[in-house]
Amino acid sequence: MNIFKKMEEFNYEQLVYFYDSETELKGITCIHNTTLGPALGGTRLWNYNSEEDAVEDVIRLARGMTYKAACAGLNLGGGKTVLIGDAKKIKSESYFRGLGRYVQSLNGRYITAEDVNTSTKDMAYVAMETDYVVGLGGKSGNPSPVTAYGAFMGIKAALMKKFEDSSIEGRTFAVQGAGQTGYYLIDYLLGNNKFKEKAKKIYFTEINESYIERMNKEHPEVEFISPDKIYSLEVDVFVPCALGKIVNDKTIDEFKCPIIAGTANNVLEREAHGNMLKERGILYAPDYVINAGGLINVYHELNGYNKENAILEVELIYDRLLEIFNIADSLNISTNIAANEFAEKRIKQIKSLKNNFIKR
Repeated sequence: MNIFKKMEEFNYEQLVYFYDSETELKGITCIHNTTLGPALGGTRLWNYNSEEDAVEDVIRLARGMTYKAACAGLNLGGGKTVLIGDAKKIKSESYFRGLGRYVQSLNGRYITAEDVNTSTKDMAYVAMETDYVVGLGGKSGNPSPVTAYGAFMGIKAALMKKFEDSSIEGRTFAVQGAGQTGYYLIDYLLGNNKFKEKAKKIYFTEINESYIERMNKEHPEVEFISPDKIYSLEVDVFVPCALGKIVNDKTIDEFKCPIIAGTANNVLEREAHGNMLKERGILYAPDYVINAGGLINVYHELNGYNKENAILEVELIYDRLLEIFNIADSLNISTNIAANEFAEKRIKQIKSLKNNFIKR
């Protein structure tokens, strides 16, 4: 991968490698854009096959965070950190305190939080060494339930656009991933929501045996499907809640659903896949719009956390998605490109405000 060519193509600001031999802390932080404010994005711990895989993941995720914050109306830029290693073996207090020191060295340009294979407990260790971490226990806490709630509202928006009825009642769902956000989202779909709406049928798939056992124990009515068969189910909504790139050249012809809407990041392997979904009549809810609930939640932590205010803002995901769907229709473009244009327009407008100096 030609890093500088990639940074030039998508206007990345910074890519930082860090390593600590004592704790085996090995990671990369990417800052994509800070026009709107400091870059915020979680820390993901994953046993990547190669450094190149880690770089590709972190730069895609960082850019997604920029667009996520812009579409959510937040004064934040986009960034991300990936750590390379086995989460079952490498975690420790010193490991995460080491991460905190590297975050602190960026002097507020980047703010971190939990992500895949990291937790609020891990972030508490990070907070011992840096001021630039959110999603802490006693404040906004675990963002997963709020991310799931935002996705629930986004699914209702997609149903409204596709069927002119936002109700979950009588609808069927295939949920890919039931570890964190998928687990909470299934709970909302089962009727534990303020609308008291309950799905007709939910299927799920998962590769972690403990998560499968938990779902079977808590919600035996939710039917397990093997990972290779989840794409081809005839359901109203396919709900990706695991890792990204699940809409790709191999899977795209398998989908038999009219809607794809979930919490996963980077759902499309390539942006062209959004247009391919459009051509097949599948409504795609752009990932960084529908899964912005967790980001909105932790953003409120920066300004004095009030849960009620945060949830009210998360519910606006419904309205933003409908606006983006309408932009896509009016311009005859795919919904992911419409979301990109929505985000880029806000960044451009705010950037233009800073052309002249005003002392505050």
